[in-house]
Amino acid sequence: MIFVTGDTHGEHDIHKLNTIGFPEQKGLTRDDYVIICGDFGVVWNDDACDRYWLEWLENKPWTTLWIDGNHENFDLLRKYPKEQWNSGVVQKITPHVIHLCRGEIFNLQGKTFFAMGGAESTDKVFRKEGLSWWKEEMPSDEEMAHAIQTLEQANWNVDYVLTHTICNDVLKQLFFLYAEFGWQYKTNQLSDFFQKIEQKLSYQQWFCGHYHDDIVMSDNKHTMVYHNIIRLPE
Repeated sequence: MIFVTGDTHGEHDIHKLNTIGFPEQKGLTRDDYVIICGDFGVVWNDDACDRYWLEWLENKPWTTLWIDGNHENFDLLRKYPKEQWNSGVVQKITPHVIHLCRGEIFNLQGKTFFAMGGAESTDKVFRKEGLSWWKEEMPSDEEMAHAIQTLEQANWNVDYVLTHTICNDVLKQLFFLYAEFGWQYKTNQLSDFFQKIEQKLSYQQWFCGHYHDDIVMSDNKHTMVYHNIIRLPE
């Protein structure tokens, strides 16, 4: 089985994966996956708190997969070696807590997953570079070029897309949903990039985190996850 959920933010939102919030875990094995759509936040300070939650996840019966969001410590993350795993490049934080690197496609239980982490922090003016914010939160030109090459090799066809943020068309829809709360519509280089992918890529479902809400968009193809833990069809 494969499950998808949203941001964990280190100790702040990881509790959704306890046995009360996620009772299905009792029947899972290492061959089952829980995917976190960015802002994992447990590779943050390399301190006792990080180590506690990494061990907590490692002791779960499943294998945890995650893409990076904007709130990650990229200085720490780059220290982990990269290796091939299930057709793509990963960093194994622990044996069963695995970072899916940007622009890679993974084969999981007969399904293909395109992973592309990264997003822009809206609160970076209140953060300090190298301490609570890193410019690497946004994919580089090289990473985006690699993603395009990967998708071309797959003939622009995957089963699922895993990102932290989303494309321009969906951002426009979010603007209308959240306008009464003062939410502003703002595109950037990454949302432009995802818009180009959206126009060419064939896929079943696109999952993202970042927006701290659980929404299935009107097209039934774009799903935002935060608290929900969604089981994918087998």
